[in-house]
Amino acid sequence: MKNIYTKELMQQCYNDYKSGKPVPVLIQEYNIPRSTLYTWIKKLEITQPKQNYTKKEFLLLQNKIRRLNTIIKILQSVDCSPTAPLQEKLEVLEDLYGKYNVHIICEALDVPRSTFYNHILRNKRDNTWYAKRKEELRLKIQEIYDESNQIFGSKKIAAILKDRGFRVSEKMVLSLMQDMGLVSIRMNSKKIYDKEQRAYKNHLNQQFHTDKPNQVWVSDITYFRFNKRNYYICAIIDLYARAVIAYHVSTKNSTQLVKTTFKKAYEKRKPAQGLIFHTDRGSNYHSYTFTAYLKSLGVVQSSSRAHVPYDNSVMEAFFKSFKAEELYRRKYRSENEFKTAIDGYMIFYNERRPHAKNGYKTPYKKEELFLNSQAT
Repeated sequence: MKNIYTKELMQQCYNDYKSGKPVPVLIQEYNIPRSTLYTWIKKLEITQPKQNYTKKEFLLLQNKIRRLNTIIKILQSVDCSPTAPLQEKLEVLEDLYGKYNVHIICEALDVPRSTFYNHILRNKRDNTWYAKRKEELRLKIQEIYDESNQIFGSKKIAAILKDRGFRVSEKMVLSLMQDMGLVSIRMNSKKIYDKEQRAYKNHLNQQFHTDKPNQVWVSDITYFRFNKRNYYICAIIDLYARAVIAYHVSTKNSTQLVKTTFKKAYEKRKPAQGLIFHTDRGSNYHSYTFTAYLKSLGVVQSSSRAHVPYDNSVMEAFFKSFKAEELYRRKYRSENEFKTAIDGYMIFYNERRPHAKNGYKTPYKKEELFLNSQAT
């Protein structure tokens, strides 16, 4: 049966994408095919209110739209989906090889480029020396571009390639970068940076150590599909002992979900003013209602950088363990059984599961030791 998605789900997914969540994370959280996500993005980009863009931003958006249109065209032209077996996808990609950019066809069918390159080289079909060299250069250019955090342009990348033993001209590097959609972010980078700093500030910078409880809380939302319904689980962790201090389950990924979870934690812990609350850039956490609520409590809001999941790695690691150790292992017979299992896991995680960051003490045990040390 074909999945039916609500407009609210499409909009929330689009909002998370615009706030900086990576595509692989969105695909997993919303349990949707990559092609569906790109279709939503294309559709909603057209209907969203126009913004004032710099020339650089406008060109990047144009390039992105062309790339997405090409991916959609590819998906419409093949009898294969991104969820098909790998060998089937490789055979389809082989037919497309030479018609489209390798990066785009691999992205369209969700196949690692290295896997496809190995397949082409192994079978030696339609594989001239020049084509092989161009694909090798593409891979190296992408590698250097990523190593520089998208800073280097064609001149610097060409110089590094030569230093690494590749005979290549700057013109060739520029041509391949344009084809791959790679552009140095140096142009207008300060203006973009200043704009982001006004909207979001990262107070943690991946420093996840605290001296006592209730100094820093981190939070995120994960997604799980059960009985043909979408369930969103918001959790808050105190960084001191990695204890889950509040969580809430809802069928709606809304600001209310986040606010309800935070209220539970706040009423339970009663932290002093100056508490840092760190999350990603999801629209739920940065809605006017929620940010005003945090400000009224004297809570300092902190945000991860766009496209940097490591800035909230504590939550990423927790949800990975939560799903691997509980959600993916069970077959729930009812919503009540599903929610009861979540309650049980949270108790297990806090009270019986040793944590490496705590010297293999449970979260509650580490907090208990701290409280005892303060009482003596």
